[in-house]
Amino acid sequence: LTQVNGILLDLGFSSVHVDDPERGFSFQKTGPLDMRYDKRAGQTAADIVNEYDEDDLARIFRLYGEDPRARVIAQAIIKRRGVRLFDTTTDLAQAISDVVKRRGKIHPATQVFQALRIVVNSELEDLERALPDLVEVLSPGGRIAVITFHSLEDRIVKRFFLDDDRLQLVNKHVITASKSELKENPRSRSAKLRVAQKLNE
Repeated sequence: LTQVNGILLDLGFSSVHVDDPERGFSFQKTGPLDMRYDKRAGQTAADIVNEYDEDDLARIFRLYGEDPRARVIAQAIIKRRGVRLFDTTTDLAQAISDVVKRRGKIHPATQVFQALRIVVNSELEDLERALPDLVEVLSPGGRIAVITFHSLEDRIVKRFFLDDDRLQLVNKHVITASKSELKENPRSRSAKLRVAQKLNE
């Protein structure tokens, strides 16, 4: 591609993948602790929880899961894997819930699973590399729209749209799902849409 008039990035991972226990993205059903988008490449989530040291695990959970209990969870993982390595999603989720209490409706393993998925697939690094390249092929007057699903992604997109002098914001305030959409599609609750337009050169 040399020039396009519109670009849409939907950074959410596929509901088909989430609902397939064999992909290892969810702890709702037992499956292998995998989490790779491309199952032919790279380390798995099991590799990380079974091999990384306490400091690295705590850093990952704190940085990519924004979990204030990162150190406690990392210590629990180290202790448990000294007895038996982790190999399933529900096994890891149970080990976390054994040491961290549930807060409201959110399972205590939710942020850890997010962090592992981000690291396994290099999600944030890929996004940071992709954005300037995409704007390069965007035609003057063309628009780039990005749907994010957690604050780490959203901050990267927001900062890029504000800092890149080739772009101007289309929506000053982030766009979120309406009440009717939330009712039809509960998974849209964390979606945020930002749109920018390329300036005429």
